[in-house]
Amino acid sequence: MKIITWNINSLRLRIQNVKRLLELEAPDILCLQETKVQDHDFPAAMLKSFGYEHLYFHGQKSYNGVAFISRVPIRDIHPLKMAGREDSRHMSGILPDGTELHNFYIPAGVPEPDPIANPNFAYKLRYMDELAEWFAKNRKSRDKMILVGDLNIAPHENDVWSHKQCLKVVSHTPAETDRLKALQKDLGWIDSGRHFTPMDEKLYSWWSYRAEDWQKSDRGRRLDHIWATEPLKNKLVSGYVVKEARGWNQPSDHVPVVLEMDVRC
Repeated sequence: MKIITWNINSLRLRIQNVKRLLELEAPDILCLQETKVQDHDFPAAMLKSFGYEHLYFHGQKSYNGVAFISRVPIRDIHPLKMAGREDSRHMSGILPDGTELHNFYIPAGVPEPDPIANPNFAYKLRYMDELAEWFAKNRKSRDKMILVGDLNIAPHENDVWSHKQCLKVVSHTPAETDRLKALQKDLGWIDSGRHFTPMDEKLYSWWSYRAEDWQKSDRGRRLDHIWATEPLKNKLVSGYVVKEARGWNQPSDHVPVVLEMDVRC
C-alpha cells in the first residue's frame, strides 16, 4: 500500500497537478491538506475520473480543508475540532485492515513566535497541547495508526536549511519542536521520514514562494510528515518526497511525501 500526504494549497487551482501525481505515483490513498474548498464545491466527479472512487472531504471556503482520495474504502470518517475553533483541520478513518488513518493540517502560527503578541501562534500551541492530550486519553501505543499531514513543524536540525537561523522562525522554534517531539514520544510514533533518511541528511518538503530560485537557494523545511505506530513498523518499506513536484506548473509550496507499506506482512 502506498500512502501520500500533500498540502495542495488549493485543490481546484492545482487539480491537474493532483492528476499528474496520481499518474506518476499511483498511490492507494492520497491525503490532502489546505484544499480551500467547501464540500458542495469539491471536484468529486473529476477525481473519480482519475480512477479514485472513494472520496472523503471536510472543507471550508478559501482556507483549510482536508481530504482522502482513495482506491480503497475508508470507514468511520471523523473530524476532530481543537483549540475552540471549527476549522477543518483534521479527519480520520479506518482502513480495510483496521488501521486508523489521521490526516492533519496543523495551524501555521505565523508571523512571529510570540503567543502574547501573535494570536495565531498562541492558537498553534494550544492546538498542539490539546492534540497531545487527546491522543494520550484516547489511543494506545499498541493501536495500529498512521498519522499524516502538514504538521507545520520541522522538528530536527536537518529538517531546516539552517538550524541556527531558524530557531526564532515559526515552524522550528523550541516551543513547537518540543511539543511535536513529545507528541511523537508519547505513543512511540515512528517518523517515516527519518526512519528512511538518516538524521545527518537534509530532508525538506517545503520551499517558500518568496525565493527567486527555490532550487538554487534550497532553503527548505520539512513540514510534512507521515508517522506510524510500532505495530506497523515491520510493514514499512520505503519513504521519500516527490521533490520534482515543486517545479511543476503552478506548484504548491509543499511537495508530496510518500510512505510505502507491505500490507501482507
